[in-house]
Amino acid sequence: MNESSLRMRDPDAEVRLMNALYDIKAMDIDGTEKSLSEYQGKVLLIVNVASKCGFTPQYKGLETLYKRYQQRGFVVLGFPSNDFGRQEPGTDAEIKSFCDLTYGVTFPMFSKVSVKGKSIHPLFAFLTAKETNPRFAGKITWNFNKFLVDRAGKIVDRFDSKFEPTGDKIPRAVEEILGR
Repeated sequence: MNESSLRMRDPDAEVRLMNALYDIKAMDIDGTEKSLSEYQGKVLLIVNVASKCGFTPQYKGLETLYKRYQQRGFVVLGFPSNDFGRQEPGTDAEIKSFCDLTYGVTFPMFSKVSVKGKSIHPLFAFLTAKETNPRFAGKITWNFNKFLVDRAGKIVDRFDSKFEPTGDKIPRAVEEILGR
């Protein structure tokens, strides 16, 4: 069933799918359960991160992007994952310390999750499923995949690992969504 046929049958289906994002819960890096509803009304960049990856320096760009736009309602959400090349072997405490000391990360970080396979976290199942993300569905390909979500909870763009957070494409997309 494609997106338009879903809307033709049930015009409220798209709203329910977007609201489903805000029903998802995850543990933050300090072990406190958080509901994504805490970020409702914000523009989100959701990223699977890792500390021992060739893309790890992107933490600096993610922090720069977060600082640049946070006053306008933009939030980066970092989700460590050890699914690719075992590049995130640390504990949550070790990951938090690394991010703080090495990159001065202040954006919200979450507990290590799986972003693929049988133990995929519900958030990444939502972000990658054709039913909930018809335009940008598909498996996470590596660390530092990025999903841009608008204030209504709709996934509006996806960027693979090679896209630098402070390059041309991501800031332009964030600006466009913040300007709506």
